[in-house]
Amino acid sequence: MPHAIVVGGGVGGLTVTAALHRKGWTVTLYERAASLEPVGSGLALGPNALRALDTIDAGDAMRKLAAFQGEGGLRSWRGGWLNRTTAETAAARYGDPTVVSLRSALVDVLLDRVPPDSLRLGAEVESVDPETGEVVTAGGTERADLVVAADGINSRVRAALFPGHPAPRSVGLTAWRFLTPTIPDPRPTETWGRGRVFGVMPIADGEIYCYATAPAAPGTTVPDEKAELNRLFGDWHDPIPTLVANADPARVLRNDIHDMAEPLPSYHHGRVAVLGDAAHPMTPNLGQGACQAIEDAVVLAHEVTDGGGLPAYTAARLPRTTGIVRRSHNLARLSGLSAPPLAALRDTAVRAANLLGPGALLKQADSLFMWQPPRA
Repeated sequence: MPHAIVVGGGVGGLTVTAALHRKGWTVTLYERAASLEPVGSGLALGPNALRALDTIDAGDAMRKLAAFQGEGGLRSWRGGWLNRTTAETAAARYGDPTVVSLRSALVDVLLDRVPPDSLRLGAEVESVDPETGEVVTAGGTERADLVVAADGINSRVRAALFPGHPAPRSVGLTAWRFLTPTIPDPRPTETWGRGRVFGVMPIADGEIYCYATAPAAPGTTVPDEKAELNRLFGDWHDPIPTLVANADPARVLRNDIHDMAEPLPSYHHGRVAVLGDAAHPMTPNLGQGACQAIEDAVVLAHEVTDGGGLPAYTAARLPRTTGIVRRSHNLARLSGLSAPPLAALRDTAVRAANLLGPGALLKQADSLFMWQPPRA
């Protein structure tokens, strides 16, 4: 029975562990944290990610958490609609909803599909030899047929495999995330202002996941992040001020946004593969970070078991993810336009797209959401 070692217990690491286990591999997952407590409050799973999760029998468990209903879309900071559609229209086009859920809900679903004896928590990987598959931890040395680096945006394995490759770059934006109790008639919306963005996403169990971005130098923080959100978004359209007011200050998370300016030359070296943020960190603007990690995981499990091995994995994933990283970066620049004339021109162009029909902007997501997982 082939043996794999997975480095990192985030969404990508758990998904590839479950996918390889389902393909008959023995898997050992090393996670340096003492417990798998999810970082971050929420994430988006598009139809592409739900189909990928179907390959490990996890898609339906997440579909049950779909909370989008009725009308939603893109708004200006004063409240006018720039573009809108309905959740039902999008689901009909792609055959599935987009699910926004707590990260912890997805982690729980994935853990149900991972053998408990696969997990090694509180165990940090010190080095990986790509030629032999040898992994060194404080507990000793272990060899594997396959090593999967799913150790996040600051991946030590990626840095060792591709020395000299540029590290992820700051895009000059910071992001806040928080949860609030639901409000009457919650609608999934994203609002664009001058350089700033605010998202409102209903989730299951009577909560709303909110996110916001604004320009900031890397490392910038303030003592009261809730007060900072109120300063930046307190005069925006309803219900944004109410949602900010309802936020628990202790649960407002803030992180700088980075992506990979120059794609890696390959997603494998020797016996080691990289996936998720370790391979292609991206801005959150397309909501595809977790989705692409999940796609990576199921494609990798397929290729190393039933397909063309690690070269086929790189061939399948590098072009797709490189394009998505660039699209997401460009969208971050577009939504972050701060000069009034440019922001006004942007908003006018988005409104004009509605004249082409209600599905004009929706079609731009086809290449993301119509992706299909490999079949054995």
